[in-house]
Amino acid sequence: MTEETLVHQLKEKNSQAKAFEVLVDTYKERLYWHIRKIVLNHDDADDVLQNTFIKVYRNIDKFKGESKLFSWIYRIATNESLSFLKTKSKMLGVTSQELQDLLLENLQSDVYFEGDEIQLKLQKAISTLPEKQKLVFNMKYFDELKYEEISEILGTSVGGLKASYHQAAKKIENYLKSN
Repeated sequence: MTEETLVHQLKEKNSQAKAFEVLVDTYKERLYWHIRKIVLNHDDADDVLQNTFIKVYRNIDKFKGESKLFSWIYRIATNESLSFLKTKSKMLGVTSQELQDLLLENLQSDVYFEGDEIQLKLQKAISTLPEKQKLVFNMKYFDELKYEEISEILGTSVGGLKASYHQAAKKIENYLKSN
């Protein structure tokens, strides 16, 4: 099914339920891992993923087709993830960096985390990055998105993204060498 057909069916009441099933089946795994890299916790990632799909369902008529559906959904997932972390840090009364440290500590005992010591070290390095660099690095390195796709998702120029990715990679490299 083409993206245009899917969007059309999502906006039509009589085909909406079936089209939404297709949408969820198509994007749930990629979105889960994107969200998981931001929130670092399986249960939180599941909650944010569910909230993302609810938002997509409720706002599909606002999708104008100016970007790809995938980019629009990814942007919603990214914003939901960042909002979730902001709310969680306020709820716990900690800074965003303290929350990242806490999430990393919990990652080691997370039964859903299948990484080894090297992956844990990489996650620690990524957690030291500023938010935008972290997002760009994750999307480029792990999700293997093109700069043009990341640009649509984050609303940033390709040149700016390349610079952010380069800076992030350098910081991670330095972190890994010194730790």
